[in-house]
Amino acid sequence: MELAHEQHGHMDDAHSDVHHHGPRTLPAALGAPPMVAGWRNRMAIVAVVAIVASVIFFFFPLGSEHVLRAYLLGWMMSFTLAGGGLCMLMLQYVSGGKWGLLLRRPLEAMARTLFPVVVMFLPIAFFMKHLYLWASYTSVEATMQAMHDHLIREEDMLTINAKHSMLNPTAYTVQSVIIFVVLLVIMYFLQKWSVQRDADPAAGTQRSFDKWRMRFENLSGIGILTYVVLMTVGAIIWIMSLDVTWYSSVWGLQFLVGQGYAVLALGVLTVVLLSKAEPMKTLLRVTEQHDLGKFMFGFVMLNIYLNFAEYLIIWSGNVPDEIPWYLNRILGGWWVICAMDFVFHWVIPFTLLLSRDLKRSKSKMVWLCCWMLFARAFDLFWLIEPNFKDAARNLHFSVGILAYITVPVAVLSVWAYIYLTNLMNRPLMNTNDPHLAEMLEPEHAH
Repeated sequence: MELAHEQHGHMDDAHSDVHHHGPRTLPAALGAPPMVAGWRNRMAIVAVVAIVASVIFFFFPLGSEHVLRAYLLGWMMSFTLAGGGLCMLMLQYVSGGKWGLLLRRPLEAMARTLFPVVVMFLPIAFFMKHLYLWASYTSVEATMQAMHDHLIREEDMLTINAKHSMLNPTAYTVQSVIIFVVLLVIMYFLQKWSVQRDADPAAGTQRSFDKWRMRFENLSGIGILTYVVLMTVGAIIWIMSLDVTWYSSVWGLQFLVGQGYAVLALGVLTVVLLSKAEPMKTLLRVTEQHDLGKFMFGFVMLNIYLNFAEYLIIWSGNVPDEIPWYLNRILGGWWVICAMDFVFHWVIPFTLLLSRDLKRSKSKMVWLCCWMLFARAFDLFWLIEPNFKDAARNLHFSVGILAYITVPVAVLSVWAYIYLTNLMNRPLMNTNDPHLAEMLEPEHAH
């Protein structure tokens, strides 16, 4: 067994062996500490500055195109955290455990940003013709004419026509609406029941525990399966279809794992930062922080496995219809971004999370979580930008490409402002849960 250390006072990593011989007391005030409002105000300032900076790019060549592509990246990161937060919340209800109780309020706050994220999708729906090749040519005649005019290749023409039933403006909009509506309905009931659970007159009794556990498990079990199907469709139509000729049988699963990767990073970042003050200072033990670090490590490994396995199979197969997708992201200078993505997204989190001491250090976990969020956004840049004719196998610097910095920062700052507002609107701990007593137990040396 591992030696657990209780941490007090400073956020940092003093290795103190202080052990309490009785249960700790739940703080009287469970609301978010005042510092959360300060974080939210900073996000508002960053959002305003980033929006103003992003407007400048419209006056440069290809600036508007890069702004829209960068907006897609920012929106996809926002949906990753909102939708992924909902999925991770359902996973917690199905699996149970103290880790989920600790993350429950941050996950609920992420999930409650779904409606604003849906509103943020409108610019993508309105300007889809500037992003997706198939949206510009919606009939057999249009694709043939475009091929004759050398606007698209023959392979593009054949693939657009073959995928027309799924990839056309109407189908794209309908599928997106279905995804959003279903997820919003699931989110609504989970959020409603969470409030009702704490207000249950029988709270604290076994009958109340069983009642709410069964209700959450029943919806979450079906909800997870539904989410996997819907997210697979969403990943295909929103990102994969940027290259209409690209095929992948594990694309949806890669995005699901990527969501878990980012959601855990944000969730752990939130609770560690909140542990500067009550109530999280009392609730976050070293044991739970270590367990969350191991959970993050599992998602990092799964992320590496899925992406590298797909690359190895396709590259060794050397099929002309599949290899170009990778060539677009390796040739013409893109190998630099590809190598950086590999190091940022996988190597650094993997090697650092091997350390037991790092997983138990609050300050180091804060930096690692921030890095993982950045790495996920960097990976999306590598996935999105090379899909376009001016960028495929042609990595070159232009002023417009800097929009990939300012626009995602603007979108994510707006999202973070909403997230922190949601976090402030509820107590940071669900008190009607049997795992709460376990979290208040003292940490013992074994």
